[in-house]
Amino acid sequence: MKLATLCYVMDKTNNKTLMIHRIKKKDDYHEGKWNGLGGKFDKGESPEDCAIREVFEESGLKIKNPRMHGFITFPNFDGKYDWYVFIFTADNYVGELIDSTEGNLEWISNDKLTSLNLWDGDKIFMEWIFRDKFFSAKFKYEKGKFINYEVFFY
Repeated sequence: MKLATLCYVMDKTNNKTLMIHRIKKKDDYHEGKWNGLGGKFDKGESPEDCAIREVFEESGLKIKNPRMHGFITFPNFDGKYDWYVFIFTADNYVGELIDSTEGNLEWISNDKLTSLNLWDGDKIFMEWIFRDKFFSAKFKYEKGKFINYEVFFY
């Protein structure tokens, strides 16, 4: 089991979201995909601690008050582990973007997000982060291929 966060940093003034194109890291399971920022928990971290640290490490931006929108279970996602991922947005940030070791960072217009090369399940749940309901979901993949999902909204 792996615990992780995924955070979408939002520029509300320009209606854009910071995304990372995963093309730099060797043997990256996400190679070629666009993702929000995030990663695995360090020992003793809360979901918020992890989101704040991961956004800073991957982008150079310091976020404040990330907002949790939901929780997603990805059973056997990478063929090794069940991933449990807390989904956040953040629109309060300072700093300058860095040259990330994970991939290329780019501010993408919100209306173009689902046209990117995302995981198929991401195209579904990304729309949910713009709603005012908390969600809990399970997304099933087999060998990198999306199978189905279940969701509860609160």
